[in-house]
Amino acid sequence: MAMRLAADHVRVSVPATAGNLGPGFDALGMALGLVDDLEVRAVASSSVTVAIEGEGASSLPRDESHLVVQALRAALDHVGASQTGLEIRAVNRIPHGRGLGSSAAAVVAGIVAARALIAEPEALPAAEVLTLANAFEGHPDNAAPAIYGGATVAWKDASGVHARPLVVADEIETAVLVPGSTLPTKEARAVLPAKVPHVDAAFNVGRAALLVNSLAGRPEDLFAATEDKLHQNYRVDVLGPASAMVRALRERGLAAVVSGAGPSVLVLGTGLAEAGLDTGRLDWADGVGGDRWHCIHTRERVPGATGARL
Repeated sequence: MAMRLAADHVRVSVPATAGNLGPGFDALGMALGLVDDLEVRAVASSSVTVAIEGEGASSLPRDESHLVVQALRAALDHVGASQTGLEIRAVNRIPHGRGLGSSAAAVVAGIVAARALIAEPEALPAAEVLTLANAFEGHPDNAAPAIYGGATVAWKDASGVHARPLVVADEIETAVLVPGSTLPTKEARAVLPAKVPHVDAAFNVGRAALLVNSLAGRPEDLFAATEDKLHQNYRVDVLGPASAMVRALRERGLAAVVSGAGPSVLVLGTGLAEAGLDTGRLDWADGVGGDRWHCIHTRERVPGATGARL
């Protein structure tokens, strides 16, 4: 018997995310204080309509090819629920093409919407949401924090994909510097080598372990813990303004890394507003790397995706 839908109107919120966090390539990630909101209605027809406000309003599809719709339908199929017509209203705040997990957010939003619609939401626990999201994304370092919130570590093995929340001390803040320019993830990944020196791999293992310890309550080690030799140096030529911004911030002693595939820049630490990294336009940063920058500063842990019936 097909699982029935128990609601016809749900609301979903899902955060932006930063993948890698420097040395934790394709493994570590963190939810950021910028959220996309969606309302989804199940309608008694086969039609799909998508209304979009904010990011992507002029470029995203408004039919079955929309990533939220694809993920929602995949989740309904996964639990054996009947398909339905959809009316979706999306308020997008996560910038696209900036290394802030906008695609992962859309996928997770669709799956969480399906979970809120079905009669037995327990059929889609967080671990199952991650498995379904990974089928779309392939790299769970963004999907995991979008689902669980806070910081996470994700990995794959023969049984599938997994994630665990990491401890993050209350005093640790994040600031994300977002440029006006964009960088497709495929382009950023295309420049990475198939092999890296053993000494560089060992370097990153140590730094990733140190980063986990630093997040748990040793912020004084974050600068060293965010050093990386696996991906950022190889991407210098395509990252453009991000490389210049990371260099400028680290010269000031701030733990700055490229957010995901870039070109946004993530800073981890304490007292970031006092360091000139508060939410809004950053006049001092304009021109760094030949770009214009604005900042998203978050002091508290960011929760993962939520879905509620209306």
